[in-house]
Amino acid sequence: MAALPVYRWRLAPDGYATRRQLRALGLRPGGQDVAAQLERPRRRREPLVAYLYRIDHAKPVRPMTPARRAALAKAMAARRTCPDCRRDVGYCIPRSLGMCVPCSDTSLLSA
Repeated sequence: MAALPVYRWRLAPDGYATRRQLRALGLRPGGQDVAAQLERPRRRREPLVAYLYRIDHAKPVRPMTPARRAALAKAMAARRTCPDCRRDVGYCIPRSLGMCVPCSDTSLLSA
């Protein structure tokens, strides 16, 4: 097995992109293997690693279907609904609290 080429931060050659960069271009990796690795050095810790994919092997992003859009809307609504007061609070409920902030505050005051 050959080792991946490793490039330093901001020194990757043209033709490679991270997943986020591919997405910004309207592309996806499309099943290809990681082509290279990008490392950002840090003090006293292991370097941050980003995986790079070849742009010429990337495929276009699949279009959003009405069923997929409805499923995504339902999932996001579930993340915004407080399990205690059953209201849509308008933001994603923090997992650390497990309920909306007003319910969390009242439960802390009553305890």
